Amino acid sequence: MAMNPDLRKERQTASFDTELLTNILDGGADRTRRRRELEALVLNDPDFKHEDVNFLSRSERYELAIKKSALMVMKLREFGIADPDEIYWFKSFVHHGRPEPLDLHLGMFLPTLLTQATQEQQDRFFMPAWNLEIIGTYAQTEMGHGTHLRGLETTATYDPATQEFIINSPTVTSIKWWPGGLGKTSNHAIVLAQLHTQGQNHGLHAFIVPIRQLGTHEPLPGITVGDIGPKFGYDEMDNGYLKMDNFRIPRENMLMKFAKVEPDGTYVKPLSDKLTYGTMVFIRSIIVGDAARSLARACTIAIRYSAVRHQSELKPGEPEPQILDYQTQQYRLFPLLAAAYAFHFVGAYMKDTYRRITADINDGDLREMPELHALSAGLKAFSSWIANAGIEECRMACGGHGYSRCSGLPDIYVNFTPSCTYEGENTVMMLQTARFLIKSYTQVSSGQLVSGMVSYLNDLPGQRIQPQQVGARPATLHINNPASLVEAYKLRASRLVEFAAKNLQAELNRRRSKEDAWNRTSVDLVRASEAHCHYGVVKLFTAKISEIGDPATRAVVNNLCLLFALHGISKHSGDFLQGGILTDAQITQVNQRVKELLALIRPNAVALVDSFDFSDLFLGSVLGRYDGNVYENMFEWSKKSPLNKTQVHRSFHKHLKPMQAKL
Repeated sequence: MAMNPDLRKERQTASFDTELLTNILDGGADRTRRRRELEALVLNDPDFKHEDVNFLSRSERYELAIKKSALMVMKLREFGIADPDEIYWFKSFVHHGRPEPLDLHLGMFLPTLLTQATQEQQDRFFMPAWNLEIIGTYAQTEMGHGTHLRGLETTATYDPATQEFIINSPTVTSIKWWPGGLGKTSNHAIVLAQLHTQGQNHGLHAFIVPIRQLGTHEPLPGITVGDIGPKFGYDEMDNGYLKMDNFRIPRENMLMKFAKVEPDGTYVKPLSDKLTYGTMVFIRSIIVGDAARSLARACTIAIRYSAVRHQSELKPGEPEPQILDYQTQQYRLFPLLAAAYAFHFVGAYMKDTYRRITADINDGDLREMPELHALSAGLKAFSSWIANAGIEECRMACGGHGYSRCSGLPDIYVNFTPSCTYEGENTVMMLQTARFLIKSYTQVSSGQLVSGMVSYLNDLPGQRIQPQQVGARPATLHINNPASLVEAYKLRASRLVEFAAKNLQAELNRRRSKEDAWNRTSVDLVRASEAHCHYGVVKLFTAKISEIGDPATRAVVNNLCLLFALHGISKHSGDFLQGGILTDAQITQVNQRVKELLALIRPNAVALVDSFDFSDLFLGSVLGRYDGNVYENMFEWSKKSPLNKTQVHRSFHKHLKPMQAKL
């Protein structure tokens, strides 16, 4: 079929080369080439039949995912793909970005073995797990506790007589609940449990627990395991439950790279309790990347469809305009497109920072760990909240057809939304970031300098150290200069951190306990964390612009960065006014400039989503097809509905006809 004329015109009139921007997003032309090679391996492989999962039952979707995962593992070996990024790409192409039953085996079980197991344990477990004789999951969350890890109830009690740990689920609420791949796929789990030895509880530790018989896959005696049932999405994933009744494992199955239990039961504590933060930081950086990708997919669908869809009249008697020409549609979609770009660059920055700092940690240098932990927690929450709301906004911007599963948008939403909860519930994550901000504020108040992303606190007026005294308001706000907007966001963050810190102190002065004061200030603390993260994202997005060599590409990314920053000021104008950072007149100017930027971005909107370089198969959307032939394909798609297998459904003869005969 020919290309839709509207989309052809949009692509011809773009002011920049999409290929150059794709290379920037991928981190270089070589990486773009390699990513496409891997995608072609999947697309051109007859073994990967690409069924439309929308017409399958949950059991069929799970089985298809298992089939593809098993094939995927074989192909990874066959093609010699071993680089973590390349495995991630290949896996995404095979499963079209959907969750799959081996996610936790590949994403949590294997990495935890690598980072927390001793050499002896790696020799024993890693190769069998790499070869999938052992299929593992990560069993942390329980029915009664998730993010609050200290509340977990599963126990691991050491028995020196047999040199075994007795793993037990003492209550209904202690049953492990939610781990992906636990229900039907895994035969081992890394179980987090409270370690008891010599009459003392030493807190949470990780244990390798076999749960199913190798070969037969039957649950082991003392193990109750199964699937938790249908969920909002994640139909391919067998999220499971696990109940352990005084189940014994050898002492050597406790992950002992950092903490140890000696044969006689003596507990040897780790050098630092922050060493296991690494895995969390890594996973959270991946979630920021996922937020960028999921929001980018939703924007691609909504923006292409908005260029194809014609509706209503701008002027009587004239042809119906593309809905992308309506300013209200641009205002809904372009700030989200800008956020997708922002989060992409932030995710890449976090991954690089993680790699850099991991090298320091291995050398015993933990100085940057607290900041990285706080930043990753906050950015995980900030990006997933915005992406989650943004995906739904994109669905609604597609009108009625956005509600059809053929749009691909319901699927993107239900599969992304759990990331607001897993790996740390977002509000709790923001409060973790706030702890670090308050600690930093307290340090500055007592005359110390702080470094890194919180160094703006050194400039607070009224602090003893004032290396560069900052007035209440930036002398002039340059509305077209991202660096000037970074300053405005920095002031907003420092004001809100100071506001929360002073409110916290006021609660403490009322003789409240530390915990009570914290709870009574928590709304202010979350706002301070959000402002800190917002500043971080604007700062990192702005820094990226100067790295872009090609002037045409730099200009279009600069407009996105300005829109992201100015739209944020417009949405949070109260903070900027109340903090004395911007005047009334400046806010009016900001709102006007946002509308001007929408018009500037409009001619490049389709090219900007094309630069994400999603194949039609990966996008999985009739509305977002590259060729724009939406309506013909929507009709073809609907014919595949199982309800259309017969002209007359059996319910007609069974229920409707007898009723008609009686009435």
